[in-house]
Amino acid sequence: MKKILALGSQEFSEVIGNNCIYIDKTKDIYKLITEGKYYFLSRPRRFGKSLLANTLKEIFLGNKKLFKGLWIYDKWDWEKAYPVIKISFASIDHNTLGLETAIDIQLDKIAKAYGHVLDMKSIATKFEELIIKLSEQAQVAIIIDEYDKPIIDYIDELEKAKENLGILRNFYSAVKDADKYIRFFFVTGVSKFSNVSVFSNLNNLSDITLNRKYSRMIGWTEEEVVDYFPDYIAKVRERYENVSSDIMQKIREWYDGYSWDGQTRLYNPVSLMNLFAQQDFRNYWFETGTPTFLLKLIKEKKFTAFDIENSYISTNLLDKYEITKITLLALLFQTGYLTIKNYNRNSGDIILDYPNREVADSFSVHILSELVYEEIDLTDNLLYKIRRSFIENEIEDFIEYINTLFSNIPYNLIDRKEKYFHSLFYLVLKIIGYNVETEILTIKGRIDAVVRTDENIFILEFKIDQSAQKAIDQIKERNYAQKYKDDKRPVSLLGINFDTDKKMIDDYIIELQ
Repeated sequence: MKKILALGSQEFSEVIGNNCIYIDKTKDIYKLITEGKYYFLSRPRRFGKSLLANTLKEIFLGNKKLFKGLWIYDKWDWEKAYPVIKISFASIDHNTLGLETAIDIQLDKIAKAYGHVLDMKSIATKFEELIIKLSEQAQVAIIIDEYDKPIIDYIDELEKAKENLGILRNFYSAVKDADKYIRFFFVTGVSKFSNVSVFSNLNNLSDITLNRKYSRMIGWTEEEVVDYFPDYIAKVRERYENVSSDIMQKIREWYDGYSWDGQTRLYNPVSLMNLFAQQDFRNYWFETGTPTFLLKLIKEKKFTAFDIENSYISTNLLDKYEITKITLLALLFQTGYLTIKNYNRNSGDIILDYPNREVADSFSVHILSELVYEEIDLTDNLLYKIRRSFIENEIEDFIEYINTLFSNIPYNLIDRKEKYFHSLFYLVLKIIGYNVETEILTIKGRIDAVVRTDENIFILEFKIDQSAQKAIDQIKERNYAQKYKDDKRPVSLLGINFDTDKKMIDDYIIELQ
């Protein structure tokens, strides 16, 4: 029987029971549970954390039959089962009930399933009581999934976020003194808040987020995709046979590229399964949630596209942050909008960038919409007109549509004027699908931007409150076109001047070289 896609399935027992495709990660999991005890793992939403947590649960419960045919099947001692305390903060309804009440109900529910009644009143003492009572059977495996959701859900309501953070700090305080009762302790989340006691009190908690040994434990490598989904890839290839000659390259461009060690590249499982199910290249992962808070923060801090793409950060800033001192680049990394492109382990320096086209295109459109106070559909409509006019080489219309977009940007957002307008122009061209190179070094200087289409090459030079002629003169004086003399495509020079008072392109010149 042909195996089906595990779309929407986070329970390991359902994935196996429903004959879904499961990419075998049990070798990495075995290493995890036999080489250590306390772990924290950060990954973005919809990336497989919950499936991993539920797989761990079934291993410790001793459900051997579920693992038949998998690597771990004849490696683990299935005769010794462990009681499991598993709490998913994504499903305890803390928004309606309140966090403390929701945790209290969950602890009682777990206790009842094992035939116990808890007498303590506070969630910390009740948690400790549950651990001790279950340990009468065997040491306890504790699995906490999406621990930080009650904080992230209120990240733009600081007081509520602080309140929930305090509740979690109190709740996790029970773990430190219960070590002898615990066999395994595993926490997943998106962000690592430095002042939650699970991190500050547990000195032996191992953060494996950037650990190379576990870099492929969540997400799929290209080798795994090719091995496990040949029939689905063939269907996509057949559908796009007249569009793309190399379907794996197109899949790679759209959905590959996540990395937590700077070497291993991974696909987002949700995006890839949606592609296989719908056979259509779209932004599936981004559709699962709009990063409103992130967009507001980008606008507030006046970040440009150049500040986000190919950005540098150190490891000590990347793996944690305090709720009152949020580092935007770290948050973009933790939430999956940026990923590691290069990791210098000697210096600790990391280069971050968008993982793939799916994220880059979608996030860029949202950033642009946030800046111009437009609805996404209105921005999309305007971008369509910009794309069409550029393709058809109707530069006058192209500039007019660009100005329509720029005219809605509040003046108080504009900082570092030349860089800001330059970045917006770059952002627009990138969104409409062009490979835009910026700050290109030549013998006589740096070209502001070069856009290459199938038919043309455009060399762009930007000026602020000057003239388009001055931009053209600079291109010619420094002979920027020399770099492309061997290219058979015609080269056009495009000089652009932005008037900051009018917030528009007030002058442009295009010349065919």
